[in-house]
Amino acid sequence: MTTTRFAPSPTGYIHVGNLRTALMNFLIARKAGGTFILRIDDTDPERSKEEYVDAIKEDLDWLGLHWDRVERQSERLDRYAEAADRLREMGRFYEAWETPTELDLKRKKQLNMGRPPVYDRAALALSEDEKAALRAERGEGVWRFKLDHARIDWADGILGDISIDAASVSDPVLIRADGQILYTLASVVDDTEMGVTDVVRGSDHVTNTATQIQIIEALGGTPPAFAHHSLLTGPQGEALSKRLGVLALRDLREAGVKPMALLSLMARLGSSDPVELRTDMAELIEGFDISRFGSAPTKLDPEDLYPLTARYLQTLPLSEVAAEVSAAGVPDDLAEPFWAVMKENITTLKDLGPWWEMLRDGASPEVADEDRDFIAFAFGLLPEPPYDDTTWGAWTTSVKEQSGRKGKGLFMPLRKALTGQARGPEMAALMPLMQKVNKTF
Repeated sequence: MTTTRFAPSPTGYIHVGNLRTALMNFLIARKAGGTFILRIDDTDPERSKEEYVDAIKEDLDWLGLHWDRVERQSERLDRYAEAADRLREMGRFYEAWETPTELDLKRKKQLNMGRPPVYDRAALALSEDEKAALRAERGEGVWRFKLDHARIDWADGILGDISIDAASVSDPVLIRADGQILYTLASVVDDTEMGVTDVVRGSDHVTNTATQIQIIEALGGTPPAFAHHSLLTGPQGEALSKRLGVLALRDLREAGVKPMALLSLMARLGSSDPVELRTDMAELIEGFDISRFGSAPTKLDPEDLYPLTARYLQTLPLSEVAAEVSAAGVPDDLAEPFWAVMKENITTLKDLGPWWEMLRDGASPEVADEDRDFIAFAFGLLPEPPYDDTTWGAWTTSVKEQSGRKGKGLFMPLRKALTGQARGPEMAALMPLMQKVNKTF
């Protein structure tokens, strides 16, 4: 059975970069009728916070990315310790004591000599007495996995055939000196024991994948099928890293972006298929194909989410937005006609409130100096509300006949005077909703 996972660290809120990984893994699992695991990578007790665990679940739930089960790495520490012991027994795990400063000096020396800046495995040459002395002087060391210096090959679902020389990679640290299990070991053990068959993640993990393949094989497992998606950039190709904080899913939700607008964009962004609004998850699942994605950096313009949100809102009946329409203050008897007019003229549901305030209280008329006399005359011909769908036509016809104005010179000043805006719904449809007209300007 196809099994995928999304494995966030609860050290902050999910942003669009995390979402890309979550969505791809979710869609692969659902398309295959498989299992989607939410795995909380909380092995760092200092930085992991329960409030972020709750926030991750809330964000995924909002998007409809429902998981089949939750796993927490903090509850599996015994499994990682057992795997570490097995690696020690087979001679693939060794302790090292270099300080960060010493490692930095080694890297600089290797670079100056034109060599790859990889760990030189000096710790492997230590005698037991030297290890004991270092342990007495510096405390516990870090634990490194001893890579087999051979080529590591895999067929990547996005990048194609990958081959990495393990000799060009440092033996990875899997356990810190303070005993904390690091991502590489925990992830390998989890993927193997949970039967994960497919892993999609960012292209910045390619080297990690190479080392993880060897660790998985050393522990007797079968590596999953890996695919590495391109990293997101800003609309001009700039790094998104500094902006990811403002692209948290909860901030986009607060801004009024709708889930299907966000998912429709992220499910196609970076692929050879055009972005198309989908109105339900089944459409997204059916149309997803990981092989359609490319390796080039992918440009994301958050502004693209708003036209998609507007188009999505146009598809909704009142029943889907009744709570928001009511919260805007619209009376129940006007909710249906109000939504029928507004859904074609808003970007997000946040726009409903200002529109209703204008209809209820009257707009602040926008009148150009050269139109003041004309508007005063026209307002003299306008009766008080209530209006119906014939009011606009009858009124403008009367104003036209008596003033001689026509076309844009007639309709635009009247629209601005009534609504305070140059654009908006058809006035014939809008006027029956007007509770008051402000004739003071």
